[in-house]
Amino acid sequence: MAPYVRAIADGDDGGYFVENGPAWTVHAGMGTLVAGIRALLLQALHPGALAGVHDWSRYREDPIGRLTGTVRWVITLTYGSTSQADAETARVGRFHRRVQGTYTAGDGGERTYSAEDGDLVRWVHLAFTDAFLRSHEAYGGPIPGGPDAYVADWATAGRLMRIPDPPQTEEALRAELDGFLDRGELRRDERVDDVVRFLRKPPFPGAMGLAYRVLFAAAVATFPPRIRHMLGLRRSWLPVKTATGLILRFTERALGSGPRAQDMARLRLRRLGL
Repeated sequence: MAPYVRAIADGDDGGYFVENGPAWTVHAGMGTLVAGIRALLLQALHPGALAGVHDWSRYREDPIGRLTGTVRWVITLTYGSTSQADAETARVGRFHRRVQGTYTAGDGGERTYSAEDGDLVRWVHLAFTDAFLRSHEAYGGPIPGGPDAYVADWATAGRLMRIPDPPQTEEALRAELDGFLDRGELRRDERVDDVVRFLRKPPFPGAMGLAYRVLFAAAVATFPPRIRHMLGLRRSWLPVKTATGLILRFTERALGSGPRAQDMARLRLRRLGL
């Protein structure tokens, strides 16, 4: 278990998210394995977000390491105390302050970017929220309160990242995502194709590589046709639902042999009498 996960038991309050609430439930589900792939694919369609990954990320050399930082942020915000979540958000913010450069926008014009730009941070939040929600709906169980409750719950993460008025309902989330598309802010170019090729088949060996290919197909299957077309992807001929379910159940059984982040959070809550 990673030290930051163990530390979740040591916090001094209940945290930002309610035990067994929408965010707890969705982020504890095995659908998060699909959601991570889906979020990266969707984020790649924004040329500013993609420029930051291309210019500052080592995703090719260390794809697992690239995801680890994001996973740490999600887990700490969801299950940690408020002070732990605030410290983790500050850590991410310090890195973002260094991420700057230029990119070609959807209208063909040259623009500067910073990872702290409100528009880019908002897009990343929308992409993550949509990815977790759609993947859990497809490959997880019920969400307490339904999809709207999850969108409203995870809006807390958006506010922590200084996003004004993040969407509170599934309808509002879809409307904002469609707005990025309708305004022509998203585009497919050679960089997008490069990311898609890499995410389709990263250098994972043996059985891990085979399982990943199924999870990739599962992520693609959750996209509406408009997004799949922009990414240059098609739904797989594989029985994706069945194959994904088998992989996720196997993974869940393997993880069930040891404590997870939510277990550490429950230890903290019981210690505090919450």
